[in-house]
Order: sequence, then structure tokens, then C-alpha cells
Amino acid sequence: MVNIIFEQNKSVAYDGTRIIGECDFIENDNTWNIVHTEVSSEYQGKGIARKLVECVIENAKKSNKKIIADCSYAKKILNS
Repeated sequence: MVNIIFEQNKSVAYDGTRIIGECDFIENDNTWNIVHTEVSSEYQGKGIARKLVECVIENAKKSNKKIIADCSYAKKILNS
């Protein structure tokens, strides 16, 4: 079972204790910039990357932060 956990400056996907994906952001003032999203190849195509990005977005809203993305994948989600 895959669990998505919000940690400092990233969300991380775990399968048990194994890290299988990550979405990293940089915080500048009131803005979080998602800079990288990656999922292990054997877990791709299962919606994990989207969940990682959505986790960062959700936590940005809770923290009253603006969210932007240099990461092309995260940018697609923000613009959809």
C-alpha cells in the first residue's frame, strides 16, 4: 500500500518503508515553488505523482502560501 506523507519541503510516497516517489518544493517568502516530481519507474502510471503534487498544494493552502511550479508535471496539474 502506498502512503503519501508531507515532510519538510516535500511530499514523499512510501511503499512500506521504501521511498518510491517525491515532490520537492522551494519556499520563498509566501510562495512554494514545486521544482521536481519523480516516481520510481515500476510505480509510474498509477497516479502517485499527481497525489504527491496534490499533497504539496493542499499543505500550501493550509499554510496560506501561494503555489507555483517550475516542474513541468506540477505545472500541468496547477493549470488544469
